[in-house]
Amino acid sequence: MNDVVISARKVAKSYVIAHEAPKHTTLGEALVYKFRHGFRRMEKETFWALNDVSFEISRGDVVGIIGRNGAGKSTLLKILSQITVLTRGEVDLHGRVGSLLEVGTGFHPELTGRENIFLNGTILGMGRREIEKRFDEIVAFAEVEQFLDTAVKRYSSGMYVRLAFAVAAHLRSDILIVDEVLAVGDLAFQKKCLGKMGDVAKEKGTTVLFVSHNMAAVRALCSRAILLKNGRCEADGATETVIAGYLSSSTEEMRTVIELPPAGRAIARATALRLMTMEGKPQSQFLLGEPWKIRLEFECDGALPHLIAGLGLRNMEGIPLVTWWSAPGDFPAGRYAVEFCCRFPFCAGEMNFAVGISSNERNLYYVEGVGGISVSEIAQGEQPLRAAGTGVLSSSERPAIFPRDSSRESINVEEIATVSGK
Repeated sequence: MNDVVISARKVAKSYVIAHEAPKHTTLGEALVYKFRHGFRRMEKETFWALNDVSFEISRGDVVGIIGRNGAGKSTLLKILSQITVLTRGEVDLHGRVGSLLEVGTGFHPELTGRENIFLNGTILGMGRREIEKRFDEIVAFAEVEQFLDTAVKRYSSGMYVRLAFAVAAHLRSDILIVDEVLAVGDLAFQKKCLGKMGDVAKEKGTTVLFVSHNMAAVRALCSRAILLKNGRCEADGATETVIAGYLSSSTEEMRTVIELPPAGRAIARATALRLMTMEGKPQSQFLLGEPWKIRLEFECDGALPHLIAGLGLRNMEGIPLVTWWSAPGDFPAGRYAVEFCCRFPFCAGEMNFAVGISSNERNLYYVEGVGGISVSEIAQGEQPLRAAGTGVLSSSERPAIFPRDSSRESINVEEIATVSGK
């Protein structure tokens, strides 16, 4: 079927940002500031998170929404989920909407997992019999049987997202909207979720909107992609074409200082990444085999025990390449930084980062697909014959090729030389 279930016409959403006057530590500073600037009112500016975004999505389509942090992806999904009111434009939705935008969305922390399944089902407009019919399937998919009668406030972020996704995917909805929350789960569960989204689209005709920085997941799941940039629709079409354009533009926008997005009311949050040479010079493009380091800056609003900062390096399709962890420690409120050194001889290409902060194994902050680093095909030392590929250039050694002989397990160097004509 090709009937339209989502229609967005010139959708726009604006926010008013207030700029407070600087705080003063002495009366003299305050008087000097007032003398220079007068008694002006607080300055305000309008920020357009979305601006004139238009598209149509048909029943059963699986569409990926991609773009850099701050492009307007989450704002768009909140509007489609009827959580956020748009400033102007029109949105028509034909069918019941199930959404998973944040870990624990729609969950009451004091209720048990069992009670929250029924609560979420009721919010989605399901009757008790319909929820009971799918209850065992939801619990089995979420893998939380042991903690089903435990208050969800005691769940880890991974357990939260497993149960939330299971409810959203199994209870009947015509439109399923999934934001970046799947990144909280482990790789096995992410794969399981991707498979489930594909199944509900094919078997039930559910329309799926999927936001992710993992380009491999978008490519595997979606036949169509929409690229947002600075609140506008930059591209809309076949997944491969849109992803190729996005990766190309991401390479051009690499910076040595990457400001990280906020994390709501989180007690700890990363603020910036700084790319540099081993000597500390700002740089985001490196020669093949050249070591480099990155500085992660973060801040805490309160004391945190067993605090760990993590940094992941991924290729532009979201496939993890390497992860670094800081030494754990107990830290009071304040601003902190940690530097990670990379001495891996990665193949030529572009990569980006995932950033996480945890306390006592509890996730406090997580973002992926931020920043970018480029490794040139030109080597720092001896130039290898091929510099492109995936992951790490294992070594500079180049073993000889020899003819396979099924009657012997090995062949010596002299035989190789004879075979090769030397």
